Amino acid sequence: MSIRRHLGLPALWALLMLLGAVPAAEAHIASNGFLSLAVDRAAVAGALELAIRDGELAVGLDRDRDGKVSWGELRASQAALQDYVRGHLKLYGSQGECPLSFGPVQVNARVDGNYLWLPLTAECGGALKRLSIDYRVLNEEDPSHRGLLTLRAYGEVQTAVLDAASGKRPFELDHPSPWSAFIEYLHAGIWHIWSGIDHLLFLLSLLLPAVLVRRNDRWEAVPMAAPAFRNIVKVVTAFTLAHSMTLSLAAFEIIRLPARLTESVIAASIIVAALNNIFPRVTEGRWRIAFAFGLLHGFGFASVLSDMGLPQGARLVSLVAFNLGVEVGQLAVVLAVMPIAYLLRATALYRRALMPWGSSAIAALALVWLVQRASA
Repeated sequence: MSIRRHLGLPALWALLMLLGAVPAAEAHIASNGFLSLAVDRAAVAGALELAIRDGELAVGLDRDRDGKVSWGELRASQAALQDYVRGHLKLYGSQGECPLSFGPVQVNARVDGNYLWLPLTAECGGALKRLSIDYRVLNEEDPSHRGLLTLRAYGEVQTAVLDAASGKRPFELDHPSPWSAFIEYLHAGIWHIWSGIDHLLFLLSLLLPAVLVRRNDRWEAVPMAAPAFRNIVKVVTAFTLAHSMTLSLAAFEIIRLPARLTESVIAASIIVAALNNIFPRVTEGRWRIAFAFGLLHGFGFASVLSDMGLPQGARLVSLVAFNLGVEVGQLAVVLAVMPIAYLLRATALYRRALMPWGSSAIAALALVWLVQRASA
């Protein structure tokens, strides 16, 4: 029997769209830059880190188009990279723009690949009480890109998530707002869950069967909303409790796991959850899968906090805000997806296409991530 006859034409179109989305999803894993600045009276020193893949988007590092960026190509592109950053990152003091100077580019290894490490300095002409930052890096090339800022000045540490939409962001250096950390970490938590495709796909894999029930070796629609609602609440609650526990333990450095191990297991958890939809082994207790692997996802969330840093004097507030942001972002996704899933639950499109083939596409994408992360 052909795939078309088995699924029907609408389901086949859905399958093709899902499979076509796999490379696109891989290309749009969250793109983050890391901007670290330290203020000493009129001088600013620090560094900007950009993924090599982002450097390629910005200035075309791979000059021979062989799919790799050699050290020679990187050094040859150094001037172009500096000019690009100078045109897309501006610092302002009370006397106007602070001219940027750069040191030699270096390479720093992170779990998701190699990053360009570009040291920078700026002279602002007078002692700084306020520093404004205009961050437009990769604004044209990848609008999803964000800059994670760590700003140290006069014994205080501030953090922020920067993008072109923020415009020129002012930061009070001598008397920072006590609520700034809460707002920034809340925003960072929401953005991380929305841009963290791996976390969302894990949750989605567990929620797809929430509107179905397993009978006679096949998926059938739940007869009413109450069972589906209970399934959703169990899965989301278990995932939330688990990742909140390990996020807190890792943030306060009580327990830490190697980043490569954490990210690899997160990819493996997506494969397990997706394949369980195709070859069901756990049907009524999916919340157990959510809890068990949610513990590992919490360490993944903690890696973002590690990159941003928890500001001294506001560690607990920042942690609570970040975790609350994760929950807000997660809840928004659930509220957007699950009503549609409930409405479609009895259709062949949902049971014969979205469930098996959508789960297959998710598992295939997670397998690519697993190989990339395990061999990074």
